[in-house]
Amino acid sequence: MSQSNYLAYVRNHLADLPPYVPIEPFDVLSARLSRTPESIVKLDANENPYGLTPSIRKALSELVFPHIYPDPESRALRSALSIFTGVPEKFLIAGAGADELIDLILRVLIEPGDCVLSCPPTFGMYAFDARLNAGDLVEIQRDTGFNLDITAIKQAVQKHRPKILFLTSPNNPDGSLIKSEEFEALLELPVIIVLDEAYIEFTQRGRLGELATRITTVPDIENLIVLRTFSKWAGLAGLRVGYGAFPEWLLPSLWKAKQPYNVNVAASTAAIAAIEDSDYLAYLVSLICSERDLLYKNLASLSWLHAYTSHANYILCRVLEGEAADLKAWLANRHGILVRYFNTPRLNDHIRISIGRPEDMQKLHTALCEVSL
Repeated sequence: MSQSNYLAYVRNHLADLPPYVPIEPFDVLSARLSRTPESIVKLDANENPYGLTPSIRKALSELVFPHIYPDPESRALRSALSIFTGVPEKFLIAGAGADELIDLILRVLIEPGDCVLSCPPTFGMYAFDARLNAGDLVEIQRDTGFNLDITAIKQAVQKHRPKILFLTSPNNPDGSLIKSEEFEALLELPVIIVLDEAYIEFTQRGRLGELATRITTVPDIENLIVLRTFSKWAGLAGLRVGYGAFPEWLLPSLWKAKQPYNVNVAASTAAIAAIEDSDYLAYLVSLICSERDLLYKNLASLSWLHAYTSHANYILCRVLEGEAADLKAWLANRHGILVRYFNTPRLNDHIRISIGRPEDMQKLHTALCEVSL
């Protein structure tokens, strides 16, 4: 195929933009693996294995106005979120997943060439969206235990004068938490901190309102943004709905730049129903946490794997013998078990295992023991 004369119209910085590698859905995986969707154990995307609760399904089945554009301000959802989080409604904005809000923040704050800090290994969308918006990405590597290098971050802030620092707690892919004293020290820096709490619901058993979260402090801190999602704990990954708490000075610009109908009526309805069903979802979260703890114990018996302690709904493992990529392929082709593999220098000898139902984890354990034989 000949090169189009219009290719020169594409923004120059996109030529070297590495694509984000997404996870694929059941129908695509089914065709690729020649297995029925029901026979696939999907442990590669940190999704809630229990799916929609009955009350969420009922709410979706009773949608009244799906043919009408949604509320551009997501007022009913934001009202429910305010009660759920304890954050006043005016500080909250909903998005088509937290991913949309990450991009929105960068579109509003970043001019081409502005510096953005990230601390890999971490969620790849921070780097992807920073580059997509022509930001100058500076990455401060975590240590071998996935801890933040606070000294290096402070030096980078002084040297590069970034506008944004992306942090995640629990961090993806290892599930570690940011230490409170470290976070307080970072808040003193002249940089806007975007704290992603996508997995915060898995950090503590019990009611979802009783969490070690920073979201309630946002109205009082000018350089803090906190993001959350319904994709993980609430099982709404396919509906794409997230939200964030933002400082007051930033809100007018975000509202102007946001797509007007970004949260569709099904996603909004499901999210409100999830909040109303939060006690049952907390029970499902507790089941996932129990399976996580059991998996960690089982992995400890395998000499060829090293599992990291996790406060999320996944466990990162270093493959000490053999190739991690080969293990991922073997689990998929032999057993229909999908785990996450990251083809990056720091993680190319690791796999990440999402927590599934008890029967899923038993199948995984049996397969991993087969490797040990």
